[in-house]
Amino acid sequence: TGVEMEALCAVQVALLTIYDMCKAVDRGMVIESVRLEEKSGGKSGHWRRSDFPDA
Repeated sequence: TGVEMEALCAVQVALLTIYDMCKAVDRGMVIESVRLEEKSGGKSGHWRRSDFPDA
């Protein structure tokens, strides 16, 4: 879970940076649906969201 948490935090920071750069154009922007779709490895092995589309 450590790697996934770091990745999710990094994505949020990147999105907030983009928001900060674009807020002069549209302050009504919304950041949503940031979630873990699939992971593999670690103690729990492979995991995929139940609504994740098959490739």
